[in-house]
Amino acid sequence: MASMDGFGRPLLGLALALSLMAVVPSASGEIRDMEVRSDGRSIIPFDDFGFTRRGGLELNVSGVAFSGGEGDVVLSQLGFFLCTRDAWPRVLLQIHDRNITCALQSDLVRVVSYFDRLDPPPNPSGVDVARSTSFRVAFNLTNSSGQFTLLFANCLPHLRVSMSVRSAMFNLPEPSRRAYLSAGAGALPVIYSVLFFAYASFAAAWAAILFRRQSAVFRIHYFMLAVVVLKALNLLCEAEDKSYIDRTGSAHGWDVLFYIFSFLRGISLFTLIVLIGTGWSFLKPYLQDREKRVIMAVIPLQVVANIAQVAIDESGPYSGDWVTWKQVFLLVDVVCCCAVLVPIVWSIKNLREAARTDGKAAVNLMKLTLFRHYYIVVICYIYFTRVGVYALGNLISYRYLWSSVVAGELATLAFYVFTGYKFRPAAHNPYLAIDDDDEEAAAEALKLDDDAFEL
Repeated sequence: MASMDGFGRPLLGLALALSLMAVVPSASGEIRDMEVRSDGRSIIPFDDFGFTRRGGLELNVSGVAFSGGEGDVVLSQLGFFLCTRDAWPRVLLQIHDRNITCALQSDLVRVVSYFDRLDPPPNPSGVDVARSTSFRVAFNLTNSSGQFTLLFANCLPHLRVSMSVRSAMFNLPEPSRRAYLSAGAGALPVIYSVLFFAYASFAAAWAAILFRRQSAVFRIHYFMLAVVVLKALNLLCEAEDKSYIDRTGSAHGWDVLFYIFSFLRGISLFTLIVLIGTGWSFLKPYLQDREKRVIMAVIPLQVVANIAQVAIDESGPYSGDWVTWKQVFLLVDVVCCCAVLVPIVWSIKNLREAARTDGKAAVNLMKLTLFRHYYIVVICYIYFTRVGVYALGNLISYRYLWSSVVAGELATLAFYVFTGYKFRPAAHNPYLAIDDDDEEAAAEALKLDDDAFEL
């Protein structure tokens, strides 16, 4: 029997893993194949899923092998169980108070299967190549709506476990149909499809504007069109990805296209913000060396962030380094967001200095005010999509997971529309040179709002 000391450190790591799973909304639930190799953790989290009134779990465990341990392997001290996030802190409290010595003994969890049903039973020192130690279990949940996490408990000190695990969790909206998307994520295919048509319409409208106003079009306007098109294609692939997962439990290759377009869209969006922040193509036709260095720093960071995202999605929380990858991804994403703000600050500083020496003071100050507006909008966009959306996903019920996705996507769409409106091709775009006749009007406008946007 495992003592409290044996559970302490692994359970602390599990608590962190589950907290990150709660902070980062996910539409998990597809069929997963996972490999555990010589793992000595007391608790291994696998996947979480939101069940409606009727659902089920199919679990296929094979290639079980043990190493280490003290004495005989008591198979009833090993097993899989389901636990809600609300109940897990109370399970930890039961172990802390020594009311129980193993999570499998808690009345707050639902035991899926003990290892005593292994066929044939494994040898303590390992499994022969000629033998296949495995078992299958089908676990039905009726009138048990809630968000459950599938976990594995190893209540034997120093015992290390190796196994291959294939899990499939699903809801049963109809007796003959399985829905592999978690409750609250079932609406995502429709939501992403609607957003795809919204961005496709936006791209078509932007292309029409560029065609009609060719005399006022700059190179950055075409780059903005490319960013919108990549975002639309990303949403299309995500809609198909989620639709296939919901019906079959597998993405059937749509996840590869989704990763590709997510990668391109992320790099292009951050590059666009840097280019706009430097005033490239609007205020000047070239980039300074320091601005080029920012772009060369942002792009590799985005590459790292996308690789980390793929690694996180593919490994899942059962991986021993899952928490580390999640922290790396969050850190790199924050660094990218901070980096894109630097060129905007430089442009504001340069315009402020020019306003003191240039005869066109009101013109430069008007541009300065407009860059302040954009700076504030970028900060709000980054803060809401990186912090606000995740906080919303953590606060709302699992049944309304789609609402946090909608909030983030609508904020992104609003940011795209705002950027397009402010930087649209126009003869008298306020980000470009202001005519002499507008000098007096610009000076008058600055008297009203210059103080309101001091950094």
